[in-house]
Amino acid sequence: MILDKFRLDGRVAVITGAGRGIGAAAALALAEAGADVAIAARTESQLDEVAGKVRALGRRAFVFPGDLSHTGTLKDFAEAAAGNLGRLDIVVNNVGGTMPNTFLTTSAEFLDQAFHFNVTTAHALTRAATPHLLAAGGGSVVNITSTLGRVPGRGYLAYGTAKAALAHWTRLAATDLSPRIRVNAIAVGSTLTSALDVVAQQPEMKKQMEDATPLGRLGEPWEIAAAIVYLSSPAGGYLTGKVLEVDGGLISPNLELPIPDL
Repeated sequence: MILDKFRLDGRVAVITGAGRGIGAAAALALAEAGADVAIAARTESQLDEVAGKVRALGRRAFVFPGDLSHTGTLKDFAEAAAGNLGRLDIVVNNVGGTMPNTFLTTSAEFLDQAFHFNVTTAHALTRAATPHLLAAGGGSVVNITSTLGRVPGRGYLAYGTAKAALAHWTRLAATDLSPRIRVNAIAVGSTLTSALDVVAQQPEMKKQMEDATPLGRLGEPWEIAAAIVYLSSPAGGYLTGKVLEVDGGLISPNLELPIPDL
């Protein structure tokens, strides 16, 4: 049965930024597909809530609260997850993000921070997890990048540059880790997570974004989670080094920031 190819029974996934939004949706989707999950984020209460839902599905959940901007914390997360759940098979590098900024207020330090939070963190966790993935017979890494990593938009220089770097890191890491570990990414479009709370509360702005999206709506976290399950499972077993665009068909940003010419 083709649906059996999406099963992840006996597998263990580690997910960053899993207290809410896409990370939380990924944890639940992977658990529904049969995986046990280790979830990390800053806020322990959010992680506990997600873990409770995972356990209600009959799967194990390991909670790891911490500041994921520190590479040492990510190494500790990988080791603790493997120690508590017995193995690692799937890595979901979801943590990331950077606020919009104008060109002249984007300092070199701001750009460094964007790169670190979106790229270096993914490298640190994947590197720490790799021996465990190999010990389990191989595995899958899924990185969450963005449409803004491939299309230009004013105000998104740091964020877009970092996400573009993560997309190419995906291709390079896939080459280094083939054939036993697959590495893919999802270029996410505007998705209704807490990051878009402001938009959701302003009907005019939300309609502007929907009208600028070819599918006429914003994405839902479960739609990204479904793609994560696909890339993590045997169903996606012939993909590596690819960036899957789950963005409603965007070819340009659907939110133009009011930044004037210099």
